[in-house]
Amino acid sequence: MSIETIIKEEARLVILKELEAQPGNSITSEAMRRYLLTDFVIDKPREWVEEEFRYLRDMKAIEITVARSVQIARLTERGSLHLNGTIAIAGIQRPTPKGH
Repeated sequence: MSIETIIKEEARLVILKELEAQPGNSITSEAMRRYLLTDFVIDKPREWVEEEFRYLRDMKAIEITVARSVQIARLTERGSLHLNGTIAIAGIQRPTPKGH
């Protein structure tokens, strides 16, 4: 597995976790870009974050709304199921079991 694949799968999990933590379970692509850079040292442009949003949408883990020049992601029930370990979605790092 390439380092780029590892970074993408980790970032997708981070996106889902942050969506779960946000009021309304939603966040803009620009806010997520800044969060990935500041907290995880994943330095990618907003277009890269939006590409990951589209992947997560295609896997039905999030919904996307376009608002002017940014995208707003919202966590879906399927995304929540991945986070709590009920299901595993391909291409997204599995969360660490709670208590570990």
